[in-house]
Amino acid sequence: MLTLAIDTSTKTASIALLDDDVVLSEVLINLNLHHCATLLPAMKSLTIMAGITPDKVDLLACTVGPGSFTGLRIGASTVKGLALTTGRPVVGVSTLDALALNLVPLSMTICPMLDAGKRDVYTTLYRMGQKDVPEKTEKEMIANVGKFLENLDKDEDIIFVGDGAVKHRGLIKEILPERSFFASSHHQFIRAAAVGILGLRKFNDGDILNFITFTPLYLRPSEAQL
Repeated sequence: MLTLAIDTSTKTASIALLDDDVVLSEVLINLNLHHCATLLPAMKSLTIMAGITPDKVDLLACTVGPGSFTGLRIGASTVKGLALTTGRPVVGVSTLDALALNLVPLSMTICPMLDAGKRDVYTTLYRMGQKDVPEKTEKEMIANVGKFLENLDKDEDIIFVGDGAVKHRGLIKEILPERSFFASSHHQFIRAAAVGILGLRKFNDGDILNFITFTPLYLRPSEAQL
């Protein structure tokens, strides 16, 4: 099954084309440009390289949050447009799930953190589950990073990943000096390949979105709504 996977939930964007769980091609864009300017050209280049037109894709997968409000809307609208023109099914993947998958098969607790502005992060905790898939041990949340860290088990090794972990590295080391570890720089980005792998599993489980009505998971109202 050919899957086109998209992530636009942070300042970086990523697009991947997969045949089942084999990555055929993948692009990560970290140019500090608006996703509206880069997403469609990158998608076109990706499919041309693979010799595949969008109508040949069997499944569309995208991150549904949490993350940047604007970025998530761009990804959702792009996938909705593709689904409308191709009739292909859509699956949604948590950004935190995709980020945690970067660290398979580590046995320690995984803590993905995405910057939510000010001193807040989108986060949760994972332990390695069956079939090398990280499983949540806490619900996804938006939290003050200091308060969240204070409530963690001080006797447990935890590896942190994501732009929120990079931003607050100093505070993390201050609160968890002996128990905190950090993913290497090339693991800090959400990969569309991970979105595609998790998306295919969701499709096989029958977890398919209504592409007309689905909305991203924001975890809090946007600035415009406050």
